Amino acid sequence: MLNKLSMVVAGTAVAASGAAADTKTPAATQTTIVLVHGAFADGSSWDKVAPSLEAKGYRVVAVYDPMSSLADDVAATKRVIEAQPGRVSLVGHSYGGAVITEAGNDPKVAALVYIAAFAPDAGESINDLGKGHPAPSWVTKLVVDKGGFASLPADVVATDFAQDLSAGEAKLLAYKQGPIAARCFDDKIKTAAWRTKPSWYLRAELDHMIDPAAQELMAKRANAKLTSVKASHVAMLSKASDVVATIVAAASAK
Repeated sequence: MLNKLSMVVAGTAVAASGAAADTKTPAATQTTIVLVHGAFADGSSWDKVAPSLEAKGYRVVAVYDPMSSLADDVAATKRVIEAQPGRVSLVGHSYGGAVITEAGNDPKVAALVYIAAFAPDAGESINDLGKGHPAPSWVTKLVVDKGGFASLPADVVATDFAQDLSAGEAKLLAYKQGPIAARCFDDKIKTAAWRTKPSWYLRAELDHMIDPAAQELMAKRANAKLTSVKASHVAMLSKASDVVATIVAAASAK
């Protein structure tokens, strides 16, 4: 089973930080930012990003995906999209990139934002993206339970995807992680929204989970507007202001 996880990736979670009030733009009042977390995580992954977006006038909603299958996660995300009153900017971290690639076909979605995320094409799974390349060393340390759900040991959280956070923050991520069904990484995209929707991509240059070079290749294939930041896989926690800037650029684009 572990061999199939050649390019799986993690999400994260941490406590919220405050944000100063900011000027609200007309685009903000008409746009909802929908945030989709990655694997081994939950909606609190965005706790350092959401307050700043809200201060700029955006309505913000964080999705809680069950991570039982890609189809289940897409369905959960689409329910959130459908509940919004107007246009949506859809943001995905890590595995959440696959989710927004499918869910982003909803007509309400005006922009896609990938944060150190997978961006598969139609007919591709996450594991397909890793074929022909050696698996990252952390993959062999995954803990997979009898139900086929994978989790990351605390030491891997500290050294491989949150290495630029404090020891306390990394420990909190390990405590709060949500296991993900291994099958999610073999589930294939039906229709890639980035083929028809404008896209943005923030590449994490210090990422140990998804090769930064692979991130750049996926961004270029999607014709996404690419930004790079010196951050671990959890850029939305260690470099929240850079992530906010990328999301705002997408949400305010015409």
